[in-house]
Amino acid sequence: MEKFTGNFTQQEPIPDEAIEAAVAVMKSGRLHRYNVVGDDPGEVALLEQEFAAAIGATYCVAVASGGYALACALRAVGVKPGDRVLTNAFTLAPVPGAIASIGAMPVFVGVTEQLVIDLDDLAGKAGQADVLMLSHMRGHLADMDRLMAICDAAGVKVIEDCAHTMGAKWRGRFSGTDGLVGCYSTQTYKHLNSGEGGFLVTDDDEIAARAVILSGSYMLYGRHLAAPGPEVFERVKYHTPNVSGRMDNLRAAILRPQLKRLKAQCEAWNARYRAVEAGLRGAPGLTVVERPEQEYFVGSSIQFLLFDWAEEKIAAVMERCAARGVELKWFGGAEPSGFTSRYDSWRYAPSTRMPASDRVLKAILDMRLPLTFSLEDCALIARIIRAEVGAVYQGETA
Repeated sequence: MEKFTGNFTQQEPIPDEAIEAAVAVMKSGRLHRYNVVGDDPGEVALLEQEFAAAIGATYCVAVASGGYALACALRAVGVKPGDRVLTNAFTLAPVPGAIASIGAMPVFVGVTEQLVIDLDDLAGKAGQADVLMLSHMRGHLADMDRLMAICDAAGVKVIEDCAHTMGAKWRGRFSGTDGLVGCYSTQTYKHLNSGEGGFLVTDDDEIAARAVILSGSYMLYGRHLAAPGPEVFERVKYHTPNVSGRMDNLRAAILRPQLKRLKAQCEAWNARYRAVEAGLRGAPGLTVVERPEQEYFVGSSIQFLLFDWAEEKIAAVMERCAARGVELKWFGGAEPSGFTSRYDSWRYAPSTRMPASDRVLKAILDMRLPLTFSLEDCALIARIIRAEVGAVYQGETA
């Protein structure tokens, strides 16, 4: 039997150019973003300027993590303790965690079989909150035209969690630029790798100024390049708390060369995604997630669905694949495992059952696709999954 011997957590090495830039920062000793000399804006300010330009945003703030970017965005748009914030039922814990971290309450919106937020459910719940923290979970983009129409009609501000969609687009518009704020992660498993880190982007002057001060600029906001003018800071600086979460020059130095390669990296991920997808398509008992033609996605992970399978059968598929070197994660488990959890796992956020969404969540199997995999690796992985799903399925229906 074929067996895969690769590692699902092994990322590509940091590029030599980034290593050299990081060493230069370390030799300077000037790691803090505001510890600069003369006309040198520093690595972080340059990175913010370059990232904003790359995705077509006006302003950008580089921060310590994607989760920090989410909480900072909530504060910057005016969410207060006790407020209700709409968000996806299918997401990862840092999203409701960011909402809870400022004393607000998540209101969960369902998930469809395409693994995006249920827009009918959103329309029904839009009157319950003033903000939607939209998670583009595992890189799947909803119909952003309809979503924004729903939210605009209800007066709902949209914050986009783009941890899995840096470089993705809907109808040619970069993920993170439809809503009022876009938030990104540069954690190791994301599309740029600085270990931890993140960005917040917006076209709104006051939100950008508040985010800069929130991130810990003190009165050094004039050293930012991708930020509004001093008159905007004058309006907000005495009313905005410092909740320090700045990015440092070392991480920015590592990221700037990677940003230049982002488009090529996205294409490489998508080639791997399509190789696995092609190998799984048509497998008995297995549903491939169909991608809409309006979406340009970034396939750094792939999901497939085993609808209405018994839990022990899903467990058998995972065990059989693991025995052949293929690591799958399941979002349907009653208890959190690794990074997977369900909306009812977050007991700090009360929820009511959503049977249609529960059926989808129970069916989701998930797999990372690091760029250290070759296309041949991806074809092999697909053959293994197809064979083991088929073996369990045939045993179930025989």
